Amino acid sequence: MTNLNKNFFKAAQLIEKIFFPFYKSKDIKKLFKILETNQPKNKKIAMFVGGCVRKYLTGQRIDDIDIATVLSTEEIKQKFKDTDVRVIETGVDHGSVTLLLNKSKFELTTLRKDIKTDGRHAEIMITDDWLEDSNRRDLTINAIYLDKNGKVFDPHDGQDDLKKKIIKFIGDPNKRIQEDYLRILRFIRFSIEYDSQLFSTTHEAIKLNLRGIKNLSKERILSELLKIIKLKNFNNLLDKKDLKNIFLIIFPEFNNLECLTKIKEYNSHVKGVMEFQLILSAILINNSNNHEYFFHKYNIPNTMKANIFKISTIFEKYKDDRDFLTKNLKKNVYLIGKIKLQNFIKFLFLVKKNFSYSELRNVNTIIDSIKIPDFPFSGDYLIKKGIVEGKKIGLILKELEDDWISNNYSISEKKAQLIIDKFL
Repeated sequence: MTNLNKNFFKAAQLIEKIFFPFYKSKDIKKLFKILETNQPKNKKIAMFVGGCVRKYLTGQRIDDIDIATVLSTEEIKQKFKDTDVRVIETGVDHGSVTLLLNKSKFELTTLRKDIKTDGRHAEIMITDDWLEDSNRRDLTINAIYLDKNGKVFDPHDGQDDLKKKIIKFIGDPNKRIQEDYLRILRFIRFSIEYDSQLFSTTHEAIKLNLRGIKNLSKERILSELLKIIKLKNFNNLLDKKDLKNIFLIIFPEFNNLECLTKIKEYNSHVKGVMEFQLILSAILINNSNNHEYFFHKYNIPNTMKANIFKISTIFEKYKDDRDFLTKNLKKNVYLIGKIKLQNFIKFLFLVKKNFSYSELRNVNTIIDSIKIPDFPFSGDYLIKKGIVEGKKIGLILKELEDDWISNNYSISEKKAQLIIDKFL
C-alpha cells in the first residue's frame, strides 16, 4: 500500500469515526431507547465496553458490540418482551444475554463485582456501580466505557495506555491473574496485537501463576489460542522473547514457531492474512506425531483436525520428493487436487527457509494453468471388454491410471488393451 493510499485510508477512517460512529446506528439507538424507558433520566443505564470501545478509539473495524447495563437479566427480558428484539439467554447465570435485532447481535451484561474466584469461575454479585464493575475487569484497555453520545468513562486510564500501546492489568497483576488464569493468554494476545512490551512486575506475576493454566478447561484454552493465531501480526511473538518463552511453556507442542518469520513476508504481498489452519499446521507438524497429541490434548474440532491431517499426510508422503514442485507438479495436481495442493504449497512456504514468496506465487500460478483431462476408463468400459470380477476391475483401473498419469495423461488404445489382457 502506497503512502498516498495509506493516508487516504486513514482520512476515510477519521471521517467515519467523526460523522458515522457505530453508536449512532439506527439499531443501537433503538436498543438504548428501550433500555432507558421508565428509567431515571439522571442515571446511566447502559454503556458500551470492551473490544468495541477499544477498536472505536483506535480506528479498527468493530465486529462484536458489548454493552454493560445496570439492569438485571430479568429486567432486560421484560423490556424487550413485546418488541422485535430477540433475547437469547446465553449466560443468565453470569448476568449476560444476547440481543438480536435485524442482522445485528449485541451482548448485554449486567454490572457485577466478583465475590469469590478460584482461577476458573467467579461467584458474582450484581451492582449498579460502574467503578465496581470496572475493577473486576482484566486490563486497563478493556475497562473503557462509552455512552450513547460518545462520552468516555475511563476509570483506569485505559485510553492513555492504548495510545502508548501499554498492556497492563488493573491493580495487582498477581491478583488479577489468580481470579482467572486465562488472563495470562489474554495478556499475551493483546501484547502481540498492540506490539506492547512486557513489564517486569507483570512478567513475574505470569511466571508465578503459569501452573494455574492447567486448571482451565481445554475448550477455553483452545478458544483463546485460536484468537492469538488469527492475529494479523501473530509473528510479532518472535520479537518478544519473554512472551515467546511463556507461550512455549503453555504450548510445548509448537516446536516450529520460528516459521512465523515467513508470515510477515506473506502478509506484505497479500491482502488479508494467511489462513490460521495453515499457520497452526506449520507450527505443529514435524517428523513426529506431535500434531496428533495436540489434537487429543485440546479436543480439536473435527473439521479443523481433518484439514491439518490432510496437510500432514501430504507432507509425510512427499517430503523426500525433490521433484515435487517441478517434474511431478502436474501429476500432483491430479493426485492431490488444485486447492489442497495450493494450500500445501503455502505450508511449504512457511516451513522451508529458502522457499520465497515469489516462488510460492509462481508455483501456484502454474498450478492454476494446469488442465487435467478426465480419466478415459471406467468399470463399465472394462465390463464391456469382458472383465466381470470386481477385484480385477479395481486392479486394472489402478494400473491404467498409473500409466495414464506417467505418460502425461495419455495412453494409447493398444497399451490399454495390453494392460487389460494381462488380467483376462
